[in-house]
Amino acid sequence: MSSTDLLLTFNTGSSTVKIGIFAIDGAKARRIGKGVIDFRAEPLSLGLTKASQIVEMPLKAAVTEDLHGVIDETFALLADHFDMTAARAAGHRVVHGGDRFTKAIALDAAAIDAIDALTPLAPLHQPQALRFIRALKHLKPHLAHIASFDTAFHATQDDLVRRFAIPRALHDEGIKRYGFHGLSYKFIAGELRRKAPHPAKVVVAHLGSGASLCALDNGVSRDCSMGFSTLDGIPMATRPGWLDPGVILHLAGQRKQSFEEIEDLLYHRSGLLGVSGITADTRELLKDSRPEARQAIELFTLRIAGEIGRMAATLGGLDAIVFTAGIGEHQPEIRAGVTKRLSWLGLATDEKANAANDFTISTRESRIAAHVIATDEEQTIAEEALSVLRSD
Repeated sequence: MSSTDLLLTFNTGSSTVKIGIFAIDGAKARRIGKGVIDFRAEPLSLGLTKASQIVEMPLKAAVTEDLHGVIDETFALLADHFDMTAARAAGHRVVHGGDRFTKAIALDAAAIDAIDALTPLAPLHQPQALRFIRALKHLKPHLAHIASFDTAFHATQDDLVRRFAIPRALHDEGIKRYGFHGLSYKFIAGELRRKAPHPAKVVVAHLGSGASLCALDNGVSRDCSMGFSTLDGIPMATRPGWLDPGVILHLAGQRKQSFEEIEDLLYHRSGLLGVSGITADTRELLKDSRPEARQAIELFTLRIAGEIGRMAATLGGLDAIVFTAGIGEHQPEIRAGVTKRLSWLGLATDEKANAANDFTISTRESRIAAHVIATDEEQTIAEEALSVLRSD
């Protein structure tokens, strides 16, 4: 491959797709641009960032089930800024790999069918990733298509950690804890080795609209707050996190709610939005003086701090915590709310460093280090895709 070859990544969420454009420099993938399409926005547009310049370009194509028009137009717009004839591969984020996919793979028809079979385990995210995979393979068959899995990073967890207290036959059928946000955690583990190599036992808090925590032991996943689904763990923007299964039985039995109503409640009407009754956005909640807004924030930080304590038990100790993703990287008030609840562990926060979003926000005297690290899932996808390409 020449130094001008390009590698594209597609980080598909439930309603957005983030596009990474990378130059292949020898054995490394170097980001040269990024784009995002938010399918909730009207009118639809491609937001492109290149050399720190942000350009919003309207997309005129209709959003169809096969996405062919949107993807064709997106590639045409990208061609105005990059040599798209140099594109050699596309790396795709897939949320759920089950027990079958524990590393990145080249995508063929059999692999796509196997990914599709896992859709019931991730009904909000898996269909969107498959739409892009199928559309891009159809429209750009000359590209090498590679899948990276959010669950793969957590395959190192002990069977005991992954097990629910349910009949063994159900566990053997795949009803177990898988963990998510693995591409983010893999990136953070690499950054920790580079920036702070000494802490061995670390809990990483990936705090965005979807939120989870991961226990790392020397960079290896040992536990995760998300389990069987992306509903599990700490409260999120619109998802509840831990919920007594008796609540589901009550809604279905006593209140006669349908599967669709309960699914909508759990994915779209709970979490910070449900508690506050105002908004799912922590930035807005922090500015709101109403008690419901304050309670939503306090519940969020309480559950995060409690989960860090639980993960310290899994790790057998705690050397450091890391905040990442949109909320974790940019909202000092949330970090302060969490770290204050962990002061009993000897964690002391430097208020000035925290307010500045510095790399280290703990004091010199703190028994536990606290860091802020920007995550980059697309970089992980690109590096995994390049690794698969070079192994072929």
